Order: sequence, then structure tokens, then C-alpha cells
Amino acid sequence: MPRYTVHVRGEWLAVPCQSSTNTVGWLGKEAVRRYMKNKPDNGGFASVEEVKFYVRRCKGLGLLDLEDTVEDALEDNEFVEVVIEGDIMSPDFIPSQPEGVHLYSKYREPEQYIFLDGNSLTTEDLVNLGKGLFKIKLTPEAEAKVNESREVIERIVKEQKVVYGITTGFGKFARTVIPNSKLRELQVNLVRSHSAGVGKPLSPERSRMLLALRINVLAKGYSGISLETLQQVIEAFNASCLPYIPEKGTVGASGDLAPLSHLALGLIGEGKMWSPKSGWADAKYVLEAHGLRPITLKPKEGLALINGTQMITSLGCEAVERAGAIARQADIVAALTLEVLKGTTRAFDTDIHAVRPHRGQAEVAFRFRSLLDSDHHPSEIAESHRFCDRVQDAYTMRCCPQVHGVVNDTIAFVKDIMMTEINSATDNPMVFAERAETISGGNFHGEYPGKALDYLAIGVHELAAISERRIERLCNPSLSELPAFLVTEGGLNSGFMIAHCTAAALVSENKALCHPSSVDSLSTSAATEDHVSMGGWAARKALRVIEHVEQVLAIELLAACQGIEFLRPLRTTTPLEKVYDLVRSVVRPWMKDRFMAPDIEAAHRLLVEQQASVWEVAKPYIEKYRREHIPESRPISPTAFSLGSLDHMGICHDHSHQDEL
Repeated sequence: MPRYTVHVRGEWLAVPCQSSTNTVGWLGKEAVRRYMKNKPDNGGFASVEEVKFYVRRCKGLGLLDLEDTVEDALEDNEFVEVVIEGDIMSPDFIPSQPEGVHLYSKYREPEQYIFLDGNSLTTEDLVNLGKGLFKIKLTPEAEAKVNESREVIERIVKEQKVVYGITTGFGKFARTVIPNSKLRELQVNLVRSHSAGVGKPLSPERSRMLLALRINVLAKGYSGISLETLQQVIEAFNASCLPYIPEKGTVGASGDLAPLSHLALGLIGEGKMWSPKSGWADAKYVLEAHGLRPITLKPKEGLALINGTQMITSLGCEAVERAGAIARQADIVAALTLEVLKGTTRAFDTDIHAVRPHRGQAEVAFRFRSLLDSDHHPSEIAESHRFCDRVQDAYTMRCCPQVHGVVNDTIAFVKDIMMTEINSATDNPMVFAERAETISGGNFHGEYPGKALDYLAIGVHELAAISERRIERLCNPSLSELPAFLVTEGGLNSGFMIAHCTAAALVSENKALCHPSSVDSLSTSAATEDHVSMGGWAARKALRVIEHVEQVLAIELLAACQGIEFLRPLRTTTPLEKVYDLVRSVVRPWMKDRFMAPDIEAAHRLLVEQQASVWEVAKPYIEKYRREHIPESRPISPTAFSLGSLDHMGICHDHSHQDEL
């Protein structure tokens, strides 16, 4: 007999269907009838007959015809939602689908696997796992280590030794010994009581990253989890069954206890869970729909699932990957602005950067040379002002290698910390099978990723700060020699006036967000956990800072392309023309005022999507230039790896004078 799980006003009901001729309308009525039966006031209705509703799939929210039979319209055990006409949901109502459902409805189950051993995961791998591009398997070596550490736990339980978290309570209750008969209950109580987070749930991508990273840590074999339980966690991941994880509640020491407890809560069949098939539903229904059973926790396994820095670190991996992507593209956007403002390439001369050989500075200067080299990619714009009388450019153009460069070095530093952290054991106590003992320590403390992510936010913000100043130069006719706010018939049209204000607002907001959270600490757990990292907030605000940086650079990209319109028929270099063409494929020129927000969003997508991004368009030209100007026979300095000659470059205006302060 087929059965359907139906969502009515925030409640989930299992509705069996005895006849294949029953209609979708019947299913909706039966669900409403059961809903009313459970309510003291019948849900506010006099009868089922007066309730008007429509029915939609939870997967993709597609509407269903009430006259169709359930046999024709639905699969067995499918999840549907009954929406009652006239309902106004409360602000805390949990819809069946997360925000951006149009993205998740396109989910396709991956066929490829990533093998995890706890030692070799990369930040790129983790982000791809979050996107649902791979399933997970353990390596044989990881399986062996997991089994070995579990044997240590089993011996401790059998011999009734007093060991923290296994046969005792937690935190302040570490001296309270728990009898063997209650050790399983201890683990379940731990997960339930620690599931105390608040706020919006993590998106499916971020939940998937968090779950994948926890699996990787458990695969190291220092947590004491059984292989059977770990395989159940992996099965949930591979089915994309993702628990409801509120984003707030971790102080980042003794691990990310609240979010990881919510993660574990779903895996034991309690709380809410999401999958592409079900939408949000009770965890037990979602697991059942995928042929999975809830985990039954053994001694130490609740603690093994919730103790660690995986919330901070998984969000941090997304942050560092997005930061790297936007930093690369910031160089391209700035080079386009320099062309529009008729700047010089002189400041990117190889010798300047060789005598201050910071790695990031040298690479940024190299990218500018590769994009602006007049011999390889002739720029008619550069030729038009080769002999102008200006002596030097403003810092926002001239100092891009120095400002953008340190951002690149910051990202590299933070990525190194993240790479170490995602392949680290962060439990307490740690199980060392080779010594046949457990040791309590502090690897759960989030100071490393927390401090690094505060540093990342501060560093990456500068890309937006300098970009906003370049937008000002593009929009201000006294600085740009272009029409005010990059539009004709100024006054009648406002052009980029308020787009610049938006950029300024985002930069100002970033200044507050860049205040480091990891300088704070509040004592918790009755002063047992008396110094904490606050790394969870460091990770979340780093992501907000990076998103703002992306949006500010999207505005600069639009403004620079608009500036090109006023320099036509002159053309810039080939790679920058390719970037212009990419932008114009989604945003038309600004001839007169129109609704601007969609244009900013379209440009933002060009900076964050991997396919057809600004970087992908320009990258072949940058790499070709690298091959031609860094011969394989010449060793590359580890600190100045972008050295080449500028002797042949078309210098746009003569800067032989000494720079003025």
C-alpha cells in the first residue's frame, strides 16, 4: 500500500493510500482531516469541506492537478505539501524548501566518489562535496584505523574504566560516573541537550560540507566511532539527507557543539532534515524515504559526532575558496578600470616589484602586464593617450599590486591553516589505538581557524575598499574625463549615482564586520570552558565580507564596461575586450536609466560562477603571457615568480618624472 508524507501548516503527516484511484485532491483532504483531528480547535476550521487548498511537490514545488490520481502523479512515499488558501505564515514558519529552491530542484545524484582517509582532503574537494558533485567512500586504511580505535572504546566499557565522555558526564559533570546500563542513554541525552542552536538553518550546500568534513575527521581513526555508525553517516551524506542546523550557537571551543549536535540529531532520526526528494520534514520520514534507518548511538559515539571545529572550518573553506576567486578577478576588473581612466602601465614594471619581492605583489603586477601588454594585445585606448602630460596615476590604480598583492598572500596563509585543520583530529578525548588509551586535550579549540578567518575578512575587505574608490573615479567627471555617473543626458538620467552609493554602503558595513570576533572570549560550562574562540562568528562574518566584496567588484565591472562605451570606437586589449563581451552577454549598455539591481546581480554571477566567469575568459591570455615571459630554462624565484621584461611594452604616458607624495 503506497504511503505519502504530507506537509500541512508546519506538521508532517503520513497518509496511507488504499486505492490507486484516489486523487491528489483526496490526498490533500485526508491530510487536512488528520491535521484537524490533531488540533484542539480543529485547526480553526468547521469542516474539511470548507478548506480550500492546493497541493505541490516538495521537490521543486511543482503544483499538482487535484483531479489526477495519486498513482499517476506521485511516486510511492513521495513528499508533498498542502498549502491552505489565505494562510499567512508566522515569521518562524519553516517552509518545506530552503531559500533558493530553484537551485536545489536541479540536484542530480552524483556518480563519482571521493575517497576519504582523514589526511588528504582539500578545500576545493570540500566545496565540491558541498555542491553535491561527489559521493563519499572510505579508504581501506581509514576503515582499519576506525576499527582499531573502536576496539579501545569497547575495552574501556567492558572493563568499566572511568574515562571522560565515555563512562562519565561532560563539562562540569566530568566527575560523575555513569553506570554501563545508561551509557547509550548518555550519548542520546548529550545530542539532544546540546542541540540548542538558533537562527536560520545552513543551506544544503553548507550542511553537506559540514557533514562531509565531520566524516573526514572521523575517518582519521582517533574518535572511537564504530565503522558501522560511520558508514550510516556516509549513507546519509550520499543520499543528501541533511539535518536542520541553525547557524548560531557555537562559541568555538569544546568544538562547535551546538551545530554539530543538530547534525547528529537528524542522523539519530530526531528534529528536521532536508533532502532534494523530501524538502524539510521530520528526520525519521526523510531517512525512511531514502531506505535508511536512524543511527543507534553506542558509548562515546554521540561525543564523537559533536566534538570538533567543523562548523568553523567548513564555512572557512568556502570563504577561502571564494576569496581566492574574487581576488584573481579583482585584478582583471581593476585593469579594465585603469584602461577606461587612461592610466599608465609604468607602475607595473618588473624591476619595481623585483626590489620588493612579495609573492602576491609580484603576481598581481604580472597579471596587469599580461592584460595590458600593448604589443601582444594592442590597445587603441592606450595609444590614444601615449603622449599625454600626466605624470602619475592615483594610488587606487598605481598601487594595485601592493594592495591586491597582500590580499593574495593573506588568502594563501589562511588556506594553509584551513588545509591543516580539515585534516586534523579535533575530538576530546582522543583515542590512540597504538597506545591502547585515550587522552584528553584541547584540539577542539577553534582559535586557529577563528583567528585566520578574522584575518581573511580584514585582508579581503581591502579589495572592496580600493574598488569603491575606483568606482568614484569612474563616476566623477572631474577625475575621469567621462560623463558624470557614466550616462548621457545627466539630470534626466542618474546613471551609476546610486550604484556607487551601494558600493559605499557595503564597504562601510564591511568595516564593522572586520572587527575580529576572536579577540573575545566568554567563560562557559561553569568555568570549565573558560576561554573560547568565537570562531563560528568569525567564519560567518568572513563569508558576509566576501559576498560584499564580490558585489562591490560587480558594480565596478559594470561601471568600467559602461566607461568603454564613451571611448568607442577605440578598443582595449584582447583579453579585456573578451571580458567586456562577456559582461555585454548578460547586461546591455546603459543608454538611459533602468532597473539596475538585476544588472548588478547578473555581474555578480559572472564573478562567482565557475563556468563562464570573468576569470575563465581572461585566464588563457594570462597563462599564454606567462609561458612567453617566464622561459622554462630560467629558474623562478619563490618570492617573485612573475618576473619578465617590460622593455617592449607600449607605455601609455611618459612617467620619467619623480613621483610626488
